[in-house]
Amino acid sequence: MQKFNYHNHTYRCGHADLDMSDEDYVLEYIKFGFKEMAFTDHCPQKNKIDFRNNMRMEYSDRLEYLESINKLKENYKDKIKIKVGYEVEYLPGEEENLKELKEESDIIVLGQHYIYDNNKNLRFVRPGNKFSDSELLEYAHYIEKTMELGIPNIVAHPDLYMYTRESFDDTCKEVAHIICKASLKYNIPIEINLSNIYENIFYRNRKLSITERLKNVTYPCKEFWKIVSEYDVKVLYGIDAHHRNQVLTFDKTEQLANQIIGEEIINKLNFID
Repeated sequence: MQKFNYHNHTYRCGHADLDMSDEDYVLEYIKFGFKEMAFTDHCPQKNKIDFRNNMRMEYSDRLEYLESINKLKENYKDKIKIKVGYEVEYLPGEEENLKELKEESDIIVLGQHYIYDNNKNLRFVRPGNKFSDSELLEYAHYIEKTMELGIPNIVAHPDLYMYTRESFDDTCKEVAHIICKASLKYNIPIEINLSNIYENIFYRNRKLSITERLKNVTYPCKEFWKIVSEYDVKVLYGIDAHHRNQVLTFDKTEQLANQIIGEEIINKLNFID
């Protein structure tokens, strides 16, 4: 089992365990023998663009967040290495604000959840929200552009876009190749995200068998990772932890991800240590 995790959220985002302190996460990872972890909570927006409630910390929470994690870094430096940063999204015009967040961080995770439409409204990547081919390619180019700018250290859930499609079609293949080529060019790892497995296996549809629940997992997407296996891009697992139980079930969700993707493909991936 991978003994590090760089994708963890906190209560500040509004949709994680409200009774789970920053220190609680650290203690859980130490208990399970992890050597390294990072807090990468949903980034605050200097210019507020995403107006949904309980989706990210407020900009005014930023300094307290950094102070809290930096204190834990020092207090637990003999037991675990801790990093602090953000999960960010790219939008044209927000480049300087993202660079400011990067400057105050140890690590930045790119978790692209939306694009601008032609009227500069947000188009969200979420279940039931279908994207046209041009929108999906625009989404891929947002990820490519962010890597070109040198902002992320990791690209989270690169196959999240499968929420917008009913099957892995030619445009989905093209998106996968765009992401892989950029990852290879800019030497930025991509993440096998475990959150959708956790949601379906441990959170929803408990009356269904595990086999039936696995059919509801949108990502990781086997076809996407088959294309990744054709490239020498760096790969890692990400818990995307919002809840204590995600840490406790990491071993199981990692095994299920491998089962979904397939042993033959997993063995070809270039996992980082």
